Amino acid sequence: MIEHLELKNFDAFKSLSIDFSPGINVIIGENSTGKTHLLKAVYGLCAGAPLFKKKPDTSDDELESALTTKLLRLFLPLDDKLGKMHHQGATEQASLSARFSQNQKIAVTFFKNSKALAVQNRGNYQQYQDEAVFIPTKEVLSFMKGFNSLYEMYELSFDQTYQDICFLLDLPAVRKDTLHEKSEWAMKEIKGICGGSFVFYGGGKVTFKTENAEYSANSMAEGFRKAGMLSRLLETGAIKPGVSGPLLWDEPETNLNPKLMKLLVQIMLELSRNGQQIILATHDYTLLKWLDLLMDKGQGDHIRFHTLYRDENNVVNVDCVDNYRSITPNAIADTFNDLTKGQVNKTMGGLGK
Repeated sequence: MIEHLELKNFDAFKSLSIDFSPGINVIIGENSTGKTHLLKAVYGLCAGAPLFKKKPDTSDDELESALTTKLLRLFLPLDDKLGKMHHQGATEQASLSARFSQNQKIAVTFFKNSKALAVQNRGNYQQYQDEAVFIPTKEVLSFMKGFNSLYEMYELSFDQTYQDICFLLDLPAVRKDTLHEKSEWAMKEIKGICGGSFVFYGGGKVTFKTENAEYSANSMAEGFRKAGMLSRLLETGAIKPGVSGPLLWDEPETNLNPKLMKLLVQIMLELSRNGQQIILATHDYTLLKWLDLLMDKGQGDHIRFHTLYRDENNVVNVDCVDNYRSITPNAIADTFNDLTKGQVNKTMGGLGK
């Protein structure tokens, strides 16, 4: 798991420092404050895990090349140039650094004219082998077939989180005797609420099966397809509590019926209680409130809220709190309160006529 992230002169961030909870982390903030980019920065710095698994003696040059390619494919900067991710107006070098749970560290820097990242610190980084999972905003079950081949051959307007998640979804299922009990429970709950299961035949072919029939995945509601992605990641062991790296999820609420939100939060809490670190970005009031209502400190739940906001100088800052009611500013709750007040005023105005 990741414990600490620091960004300087990188993208939207002039200077940002975050300590993550080992449990659930919730990133909130208005549009353009950098929520998705923060998730991608974490994901990019975790990219050494699969690299060192394949080649334990990876050199600094090889690591620099791999991390540079990863960031470029995640952020898709203008003209595919690293320097375009340098914070606008900054004169000093950009830097990204992370510290992980066993004191493994990675720190990289670049300038406006840099063609590659420079590794400044890789303390025990080769020992960090917990692979992160990034679930992007759009579901992918509806376009998995042939996507990976197209992505490699053509310049598709998708960042690499989509290719990565397609690879993970197409992995074979793990043996049932190695499946974590909470993964098995979550899969059963998702099957119950969807009324069936998504079946992966390989090569990106996905269908949806009930007891009596089989359908195209595209015929299913997008919210069910999102839930099906989570179920499949548990089924393949890509997400395995206590084993896998951080689960990064960008706006899990997108196209999800609010009635599904409670189950989603219950699943995330159970995974977290069994050692799965989760970092998600959200705009959704229902998701926030279910996290607040279902959190049980008696079971060791720990949820940290990270609020991104712009100050009077238009610089992105972050405030981190462990209590939902202490979030400030809270654009999501404030907007919901404004909506409630508007409804009350309309009702009271109608009664006065």
